[in-house]
Amino acid sequence: MTAAIIGFIAVFVLAFAGVPLAFAMLLAGVGGYAAVRGFDPALHMLGQIVVDASANYGMSVLPMFILMGLFVHKADISGELYDAANAWLGHLKGGLAHATLAACGLFAAISGSSIATAATMTKVAMPPMRRLGYHDRLSTGAVASGGVLGVLIPPSVPLVIFGLLTETDIRQLFIATIVPGILLLLLFLGAVWVVMLMNPGLGPRGEKVPLKQRFVALKGVWSTLLLFGFVMGGLYGGVFTATECAGMGATGALLIALARRKLSFAGLVDCLKETAATTAMIFAIVFGALVFANFITLTGLTNQLVEWIQGSGFSVTGVLLAMVLIYLVLGALMEAMGLLLLTAPIFTAVAVDMGVNPVWFGIFVVMMIEVGMLTPPVGMNVFTVKTLLPEVKLSTIFRGVMPFVVANLVAVGLLIAWPDIALVSLRWF
Repeated sequence: MTAAIIGFIAVFVLAFAGVPLAFAMLLAGVGGYAAVRGFDPALHMLGQIVVDASANYGMSVLPMFILMGLFVHKADISGELYDAANAWLGHLKGGLAHATLAACGLFAAISGSSIATAATMTKVAMPPMRRLGYHDRLSTGAVASGGVLGVLIPPSVPLVIFGLLTETDIRQLFIATIVPGILLLLLFLGAVWVVMLMNPGLGPRGEKVPLKQRFVALKGVWSTLLLFGFVMGGLYGGVFTATECAGMGATGALLIALARRKLSFAGLVDCLKETAATTAMIFAIVFGALVFANFITLTGLTNQLVEWIQGSGFSVTGVLLAMVLIYLVLGALMEAMGLLLLTAPIFTAVAVDMGVNPVWFGIFVVMMIEVGMLTPPVGMNVFTVKTLLPEVKLSTIFRGVMPFVVANLVAVGLLIAWPDIALVSLRWF
């Protein structure tokens, strides 16, 4: 227990000192393992983990989904998604905020990145909202919060990493997000409705678009919807494995970008370079997390936690609520990926030992990480929007996201109360 605590302290100290998280976990993991077992066994463990993880066929999911997201970005479809969502929802109170959230959900479904969704939709949605007199608090809050849908809606990179770290079936994780993803989007739309009810001046109604023009607006996004339906339909229907799904998605996104004449040869090379760089960064983080998790397992911390919880008589719900509190505290201090990597292996082992379905728990963890991406002082999505809109006060954006943080916590509460919200779709596919 003492060695494990020292290891966690070492990771935090190194990370806050500016050492990249991947290397902070590698150093703490190898150093701790060496202190317990010796230097040679520690080096052998390091080499074995890196080789095994690199040769893991499932890891090929990551670069393919990253490449798919980059091709989608190059295809420049975000504007069409927003226009289509606005045609159907813009006439409501706060209609452009509703449209922004819907467009974020659609874009997240094909990009898989929360930060990319927030950054892209900031550029697309903010100009029309400002032009129509929307308050920055509502508009920036909707854009930053809509971005977190990319964490939950597949293809989700955090879900892939959770699956790899905990050896949970990635296909089942993706299937389990169907109902929670729809629920979260509806709760976000409900949050806008409540905000507008309390303060109607934050966002005026837009003009109602005739039904015929609404369907015309969908023509601009048919290829995107077809790609998502093809890729996810094949995955849910058991036609593709998760890795094959990623490859098909990347290929389909490339064809769409080429058909729209948005991708030059230089752009293709840039996409491949960025994919390689991002994949290398994520692989390094995963290696560090696996090494550190191996050290924590060696110390017996996970087993001691399980024994302590069993002896304390805590219910499963009590333990999950304690984890919610831990995620709220750590999410305010740590970046989302680091929080996932440090907690997923340990918390999953504890939850599974108590009889919790690992697929359900993966959805729970990812939804809690979403909250951390919006809460101060380290809400990455908030800072992404702030970077693109330097004239907007940071406090304004944080005030804007608070209703959506509440909506996210409501979704987590419903998930805990009714686990079938995540598990029911596993019975369908």
